[in-house]
Amino acid sequence: MPIEPAWQSENRVPRVLIVDDDYEVADPVKYALEGLGFEVTHVPDGDRGVEAVDRLNPDLMVLDMMMPGRSGFLVLEHLRRTKRVGIRVIMVTGNEGERHQAYARMLGADDYIHKPFAMDKLVASAKALLNTPFPDPEQPNSESAQ
Repeated sequence: MPIEPAWQSENRVPRVLIVDDDYEVADPVKYALEGLGFEVTHVPDGDRGVEAVDRLNPDLMVLDMMMPGRSGFLVLEHLRRTKRVGIRVIMVTGNEGERHQAYARMLGADDYIHKPFAMDKLVASAKALLNTPFPDPEQPNSESAQ
């Protein structure tokens, strides 16, 4: 049985965390998602991203791959090590390497969007991911069992 996202079961607005050092990307994303009624927090680096995840428990993270300090990959590795579940991740990056995309997906990225991107593409991904139930870890055929 799929598990509904926490924001739905808790009857609240979705919480989104943007982790990106590029304000020219982060600010428009923040405004677009706030325009949908989401609660949005932006932090400019991976170290603050890890702290914010632990503090805010977001439903969705928009995560840049290349940042000063802790990269987006290291943030994803932290989520995996701490077994954080219930957080959808959209990785945004200017890097077009297929190995990077495969590694991001292995670490739990739900979507991978290349910069520059059309805002409607990111917004559509965010809305779809926020409404997608999580697989039940008890079910042997769930994605988490792979």
